[in-house]
Amino acid sequence: MVVLSFGFAVGSRADPINECPDLKAMLHRIAGNGVRCIIVESPDRFARDLTVQLTGHDFLKSLGVALIPATAPDFFTEDTPTAVLVRQILGAIAQFEKTSLVAKLKAARDPKRAAIGKCGGRKSYAEAKPETVVLAKELKRQSPRLSLRAISASLRDKGHTAGSGRPYSASAVQSMLS
Repeated sequence: MVVLSFGFAVGSRADPINECPDLKAMLHRIAGNGVRCIIVESPDRFARDLTVQLTGHDFLKSLGVALIPATAPDFFTEDTPTAVLVRQILGAIAQFEKTSLVAKLKAARDPKRAAIGKCGGRKSYAEAKPETVVLAKELKRQSPRLSLRAISASLRDKGHTAGSGRPYSASAVQSMLS
């Protein structure tokens, strides 16, 4: 028996299985190489939507590919009425947990976004290095006008460099100025 283990989840785990590019690529790769078993970390790493989990399992089964969660090896392989019921109940619980978590995160982000205007993501240059942005804007107002690369060189000469110690790229300077 040839076994393939994968560590990614199907799309957002709520997308239909046939729309997951990673799974499509894997199925294409294993189509002719004898793999007939896919090991996933757990059932909810395969899909956190009950319908996606059940249809995905049935789809793989129709291809002759067994789906085995490492945390529950018999989860998808047994077809007894009890096993089907347990699969459906645990899939519904995983879907509930995901939906609850998404709602909690949204409830926490919304007030912060309303108060600050931003929530999450990478810090802008204005947030991370405000003094560098002020200097870049001052350099931009100089006469004669400096190019983005010239502003970057001036910033470097004054001790303002990117995290790597190199001068800022022209696109980074442009971001600072906008």
